[in-house]
Amino acid sequence: MENSQLCKLFIGGLNVQTSESGLRGHFEAFGTLTDCVVVVNPQTKRSRGFGFVTYSNVEEADAAMAASPHAVDGNTVELKRAVSREDSARPGAHAKVKKLFVGGLKGDVAEGDLTEHFSQFGTVEKAEIIADKRSGKQRGFGFVYFQNHDAADKAAVVKFHPIQGHRVEAVCHPWTSGQYKLLQDKNRMSTSVQNLAIGSDL
Repeated sequence: MENSQLCKLFIGGLNVQTSESGLRGHFEAFGTLTDCVVVVNPQTKRSRGFGFVTYSNVEEADAAMAASPHAVDGNTVELKRAVSREDSARPGAHAKVKKLFVGGLKGDVAEGDLTEHFSQFGTVEKAEIIADKRSGKQRGFGFVYFQNHDAADKAAVVKFHPIQGHRVEAVCHPWTSGQYKLLQDKNRMSTSVQNLAIGSDL
C-alpha cells in the first residue's frame, strides 16, 4: 500500500513560537521529510497553531503516528493524516473516529470482503453491511470499525477502493443523517454517497 497522501500528516496544537526548523527537527527523528510547513496568518505572519509534515514513505509516517503523543516546544500536539483541501471542508473531517462509512456496495460484496480489504490499513474489529429491516435487501452501504482512528483515517484518505471489482467510497463517520443531507444539498459529496444518504437512518 503506497499513497502519497498517506505520507502527509497534520500537526495541530503547535506552540505559536514553534518554527518550521523546530517542527522539522522533532519529526525528522522518524524519517526523511520531503516537506515541512507551519501555517501562518498572511497578515500578521503569526503562527496559526498548526502545520504539516510530509514523509518520503508511508512507513515513516506510520512510525511518527505510532510514537504519539508528541511534545514540541512544550506543547502536546495532535497528529492526524492530512486530508485533501476538498475533503477538509466536510463536517467531521478532522474528528478522531474509528468508524468508516462505506458507500457504493453491490450485492455481491459481503462483510468478509470488507474485512479482508480494509485490514491492510489496520486491525478491523467488525464490518457490517446494512440491510432493509423489512425486505432484508442490502441498502448499498455499510460500516467498518477499526481498532484505532489512524487506520480509519488512512482508509478515508485513499477514499476510493476496489472491492470485488467495484469502486466503493469510504469516509470517516462522525456525522449524523442530518449532516449527510446537508452535504448532499450543498453538492459536496460524490453521487454514490449522496444517494445513500437520502432517507438513511445513520
